[in-house]
Amino acid sequence: MILPFLAFDLFYQKAKRYTMWIVQLALRRPYTFIVMALLIVILGITTIQRTPTDIFPVIDIPVVSVIWSYGGISPEDMEKRICTISERAATTTVANIEHIESQSMPGVTVIKFYFQPGAKVEAGVAQLTSINQTILRILPPGTTPPLIIQFSASSVPIVQLGLSSKTLSEQQLYDSGLNFIRTQLATVQGASIPLPYGGKARQIMVDLDIPALQPKGLTPIDAHSR
Repeated sequence: MILPFLAFDLFYQKAKRYTMWIVQLALRRPYTFIVMALLIVILGITTIQRTPTDIFPVIDIPVVSVIWSYGGISPEDMEKRICTISERAATTTVANIEHIESQSMPGVTVIKFYFQPGAKVEAGVAQLTSINQTILRILPPGTTPPLIIQFSASSVPIVQLGLSSKTLSEQQLYDSGLNFIRTQLATVQGASIPLPYGGKARQIMVDLDIPALQPKGLTPIDAHSR
């Protein structure tokens, strides 16, 4: 019991001497310590103000989303007739793909291409655009080019807006979100506003009298062009 006590007493005496040395120095040079304290406060406040903040750390994994739209078909058909074809075509022409994720919904399929860290995502976007334009001929008739969006794996949406109404129809809500609300939000600096999801887009249905067209030598395509 005596040895631990002597060791503790020796440590206490050394710590006391060091502490008294700092106190004596502060008494001899008070202005130096005042300036040092002010510098610490100023530098601390400046560092806090300039330190960037984010929900997640920066992840250098470039991601490109390819969004196909084709109204009126089921998720199974979207996967088999569009999603699978687009994925296979991309794997043969697009470089530095780390892995692919896809999700098919009624009339919409979203394909996410994750590239290798450090890959040039601009080159990936250009390659995806060119190959998806090429495969349009083998996709269902009337398929439009996909929407290609580039974003980082660490980026998350900060605002989600939902539209509902007791008087407006789904077509009117979709039209308001696409042509009015979205265009106003798109002017915000640094904002990236995707297309609205859900609702029903405006459509015009035309019924052709095929027997009446045949005697005149016209086809549905001719009627559409006129």
